[in-house]
Amino acid sequence: MKYDYVIVGGGSAGATLAGRLSEDPSVTVCLLEAGGRGDGLLVRAPAALAIMLRGRPIAINNWAYETAPQAGLNGRKGYQPRGRVLGGSSAINAMLYVRGHPSDYDGWAAAGCEGWAWQDVLPYFKRAEGNERGGDDLHGGDGPLKVCDQARPHPIGEAFIAAAGQNQIRHNRDFNGETQEGAGHYQVTQFHDTARRGERCSAAAAYLYPNRHRPNLTIVTRAHACRVEMAGKRASGVVYRHKGRERTVSAGREVVLCGGAFNSPQLLMLSGIGPADELGRHGIEVRHELPGVGRNLRDHIDFTLIYKSKDSSLLGFGPAGAINILRQIGLWRRTGTGLIATPYAETGAFVKTDPALDRPDVQLHFVIGIADDHARSLHWGYGFSCHICVLRPRSVGEVGLTDADPLSPPRIDPRYFSDEADLRALLKATKMTRRILQSPALAPFRHGEVYTEGIESDEEWIGHIRARADTIYHPVGTCRMGVDETAVVDPQLHVRGVEGLRVVDASIMPTLIGGNTNAPTIMIAEKAADMMRQAAKDFKTS
Repeated sequence: MKYDYVIVGGGSAGATLAGRLSEDPSVTVCLLEAGGRGDGLLVRAPAALAIMLRGRPIAINNWAYETAPQAGLNGRKGYQPRGRVLGGSSAINAMLYVRGHPSDYDGWAAAGCEGWAWQDVLPYFKRAEGNERGGDDLHGGDGPLKVCDQARPHPIGEAFIAAAGQNQIRHNRDFNGETQEGAGHYQVTQFHDTARRGERCSAAAAYLYPNRHRPNLTIVTRAHACRVEMAGKRASGVVYRHKGRERTVSAGREVVLCGGAFNSPQLLMLSGIGPADELGRHGIEVRHELPGVGRNLRDHIDFTLIYKSKDSSLLGFGPAGAINILRQIGLWRRTGTGLIATPYAETGAFVKTDPALDRPDVQLHFVIGIADDHARSLHWGYGFSCHICVLRPRSVGEVGLTDADPLSPPRIDPRYFSDEADLRALLKATKMTRRILQSPALAPFRHGEVYTEGIESDEEWIGHIRARADTIYHPVGTCRMGVDETAVVDPQLHVRGVEGLRVVDASIMPTLIGGNTNAPTIMIAEKAADMMRQAAKDFKTS
């Protein structure tokens, strides 16, 4: 079969791009997704995140990758859950709607990525956003991605905001407003209409499901991409595996990779596009040497403080909690509210570890339960947790190939703490966060620390951080956008030196933005759709 556009990966970027491009009935779009449909109850019910995130005993809607052993983490392998389903990681994430800091995008433009400054990307954030608060200068009210306030957040969230206030951190009602700094409740990508109230609004639910019957849109699930087909220096299609057979789909205009920071560089290298030494190591013919592919991996390293509680209304394991969850299931089915609608990280903060800084350098995610090792280490009883991440880490890693088999996982090496500045920043932020969590406002909920009771010295803290730190799920940068010789894509997201091939996902980010990466990834796809439509118009008139 031949289509105008072949999109590989139906995650946050791919679902958005396919939905937007197929709005034009004169073009044909084929979307290939390695996972399933993503419209089942586990995706729709936000609290089921805990089941999918774990990746064990079986991986559900999740690639469940591991990193190479990390010297900075005492030789441990990190865990990298990524969505393997239509909607991608937006189908298994905490739904937090965060854009990052405007200066992040201005930095991209200053580095040569023309058209990517804050004022350039803001219209695409607004176009995507259907915020229940309505539209204004900074927000969209009628976009496909539903954004809302949490209907019934747990009362401990207000206690966290008060505890932050007791440490001179102001309340912030909108982390995507005029200023990012402060503590408050997160807005979430969740349906707020009567029919689907309280359900997750993944990118697939926003952009694909309402449009799946368009005659010009073909969606193929359980389709694992093997390589991009090349005709000389032009991408001509994609070879993929489906139901045990290899099949080929041709692209008349463009092939677009939307596999994310791990799978997009992997597919480029499997196709012979990438660093010659990496390809040669695995016996892959070099079709186009591009040394930057897989380099520049950046991720938010994270450490979690955990506290026990006697409050059984918090999420946890115990007889009272089990009875409460049964009640909450009924409440969610009737009203779309309650604990089943929770994003877990209901509140949080953007803070500065030094008042002299011009923007927050740390983000906190305050969780209404015990969050330990990506929900893979379970504790009897109840509690609360706080994730602490350094927003702009200096450590840079890479993605490579495990071998030449398309079904093998990529080789992921974030090199956490390879720059000691990240460890020092996380240490400082952890001690600051502990002061917040031990403030009087949280005393009614607090009943002892887990792991860190009595820890005071920097040496002890560093030991705990190295023993337990890991990702907070924001890998970017491995197909970096730029104008220099080591960039993978140009500011129009074309793969440099290859015709008819673009990358559209978080891998194109030159640097890591100061916040969660799902909303920015959707913005990238919204902007890419406009660029691709304009390129088609220019071609017709040339």
